[in-house]
Amino acid sequence: MSVTRARRPETSVAVANLIRFLETGTAPDALFAPGVFADVSLPRWRVQTATAEEILAVRAGSHPFPGQVRVERVEQTDHGFTIEFAERWDHEGQRWYSREMIRADVVDDRIVEMSVYCTGDWDEARQREHARAVRLIRP
Repeated sequence: MSVTRARRPETSVAVANLIRFLETGTAPDALFAPGVFADVSLPRWRVQTATAEEILAVRAGSHPFPGQVRVERVEQTDHGFTIEFAERWDHEGQRWYSREMIRADVVDDRIVEMSVYCTGDWDEARQREHARAVRLIRP
């Protein structure tokens, strides 16, 4: 008996669009499905959204600054992808940092559901404190 497996979705367009959104703050039209669900976990808070407009508003309200994204790892899953990355941006005369991971489900090149895990935003003082206290083996 032959078992038919569902085909994994193509995710390269969604990954590229997500990175563009994270770096610029502007979402490409095809990034999110209109009814995208997002579950965002921060160090001391958790937020959920049920539409593309809501997730855009969360990002604009909490992190409206353009910056650079360093992708550390992307893996395709049966439903979409996971991406691990670090962000850096300038704000209030400082260079800020955060580290994040997103699990995203994709249909027709659009994210339909995602979970976001974020370290929170580290200002330069927090980054120096961390560098003094911890020796990282990998960047």
